[in-house]
Amino acid sequence: MKLAVQDSKNAPRKSDLLVVFAFEGEPPQLPPRVRLDGAAVKGFKGELREARVVDGEGPAPRMLLIGLGKKNELDSERLRRGSALAARRADSEGAASAVLWCGAALERAAGGAQAAGRALAEGALMGSYRFQRYKTKPKPEKLRALTLCGSGREFKVGTERGTVLAEANLFARDLQNTPSNLMRPRELAAAARKLAVGRGRLSCRVFSKQQIHKLGMGALLGVAAGSNEPPVLIHLTYRPRGKPKASIAFVGKGLTFDSGGISIKPSAKMWDMKYDMSGGAAVLGVFHALRRLDVPFEVHGIVPASENLPDGSATKPGDLVRAMDGTTIEVLNTDAEGRLILCDALAYCLAKVKPDTIVDLATLTGAVVVAVGHEYSGLFATTATLREGLCKAGEAVGEKLWPLPLEEFHKEWMKGEVADLKNINSPDQGAGSTAGAAFLWHFVGQTEWAHVDIAGAAWGGMNREWVGGPQGSGVGARLLAQYLMDRAQAAGAGRMP
Repeated sequence: MKLAVQDSKNAPRKSDLLVVFAFEGEPPQLPPRVRLDGAAVKGFKGELREARVVDGEGPAPRMLLIGLGKKNELDSERLRRGSALAARRADSEGAASAVLWCGAALERAAGGAQAAGRALAEGALMGSYRFQRYKTKPKPEKLRALTLCGSGREFKVGTERGTVLAEANLFARDLQNTPSNLMRPRELAAAARKLAVGRGRLSCRVFSKQQIHKLGMGALLGVAAGSNEPPVLIHLTYRPRGKPKASIAFVGKGLTFDSGGISIKPSAKMWDMKYDMSGGAAVLGVFHALRRLDVPFEVHGIVPASENLPDGSATKPGDLVRAMDGTTIEVLNTDAEGRLILCDALAYCLAKVKPDTIVDLATLTGAVVVAVGHEYSGLFATTATLREGLCKAGEAVGEKLWPLPLEEFHKEWMKGEVADLKNINSPDQGAGSTAGAAFLWHFVGQTEWAHVDIAGAAWGGMNREWVGGPQGSGVGARLLAQYLMDRAQAAGAGRMP
């Protein structure tokens, strides 16, 4: 679908469908000189997600009314959902073109023209997403052109920002949804390399299995030992125009398929384990956005990528591996592999990048789904500043985080019997998500760090029009991009796009 922007000082261009919004208890907000017959809106209350198609006049033969609920409860998420609903409904109605009208009252309620434009663009683009790359007879997209109508330059800037973030999300979703035999470590690395082609401030280095061995990444190699697919370590770098105000590293788990290894998973829904690379997909999604963002930081994206499969050479429960920083680890459960590949990536960050801040994202534990479900990600942070910054970014993009406890005694849980660490805690201690975070905590030193467990939010969430259903959600890409933008704004620097 092609997205266009029009200034609302001009009459809406002609289209197959005109989309207008209404607050609960108020009449729909119509463009000038556009009228609705009273019978057409009779009984339409403007309740949240209420939708009705009626005959129109003027620029479109039909109109789609979308309810946004109470005016004082409007936020970016409601408007994002409303826009996604509009795009999806327009497509289902067979409209080849549609105009979405954003009146002045709606812009004010949304926090300004820029905020409204961004939410509308995000919702429309993400709500229209379909993954049909491997369908021999893909369902044709009926809605081919959507025009967003709002006031002036600020609205246009908002739509541009929303487009950048939405496209980053969709890029991550494409990586997630690709079947694991077509999205192996090598394909993930190829996608990363492609992001940096022709982008002067973006660069990409991919470490081979031999180079990983030379770096001493025994934990990553141990996870990959049962697969014929060699692991890779992806390192993307974004450099700002001037002297960096800080160095920030994003680390994403890139398990392109996880059978559990020797500690094999149940067969039911094992196919979902293609999504175990969702943290890595999110990190690549951030760099998709950084092709058009301008932030004053040096940003690093580190993705350790491998498969976790059982064969005669696979790591066995009870085996010992040695991480890049020399830490020895008892592998008590080969299905707790994400923390093993991440610990080497974190050690690499400290040794080679030395960032001021590290944020890692991983589909790490099923326990986080028990704790917070599919609509939140679990957050563990070593500083209040980082915790608050990430939570604020999550609220802004509709990818909410829930802070979970991480104490020194949790770190003690992970001490091993015959090695420095063990990769799982005792079952009677519970707190499986915290245990995973506590294991990783051993590898970040004194660096400001946060671990985001996205195992619930990466797929399988409720359908919020713009995200949900059985496929990947792209969670994390917009969250981390928003965090960068917020931090840039606080530093008084950076531009979009």
